[in-house]
Amino acid sequence: MGEVARTLVSLSGPDAVQGVIPLALLQQDEQEAGHVVDHEGTKVHIPNPEEYGSTLVVSSMHTRKQAMAQRVMNGAQGSGFIALSGGYGTLEELMEVTTWNQLGIHNKPVVLFNIEGYWDGLVEWINGAVKAGFIRAGQKDILVEAKSLEEVGEKLKSYVPVDERLHLDWTAK
Repeated sequence: MGEVARTLVSLSGPDAVQGVIPLALLQQDEQEAGHVVDHEGTKVHIPNPEEYGSTLVVSSMHTRKQAMAQRVMNGAQGSGFIALSGGYGTLEELMEVTTWNQLGIHNKPVVLFNIEGYWDGLVEWINGAVKAGFIRAGQKDILVEAKSLEEVGEKLKSYVPVDERLHLDWTAK
């Protein structure tokens, strides 16, 4: 993620990137650290904001996911979730925001950036889950696939929430 952040900052400036990282992960990976900040009374190193953009330090993975999701859900037209190639954490976060869309928690696009076929197995799984009846056919396109950067932009701009999303009331009563 550091290289993605650096590239975005080089193209669009430090305000283009807003990283969110749990304290435990930041302490484990100080190779990109450039600045010292105070996090709830603890001095921690964060990546250089001029090179990597801003970094919000949070206490847990749950807080991280909540902060990232809120930024996207409060974003303007064209805001959305994009999954790049990744591991367990990427897959878990991808499935969570996809499920949140299905449940009506948000209506933002969820784009699977399928670079060089990395996510082909997941796309096959989704198609199989639709055939097996575990995913409704009308909910299949909650998660959309893009194979190029240009297509990612198109998918974000043209996304229309599927009709078969659940329209549940998530407001506190």
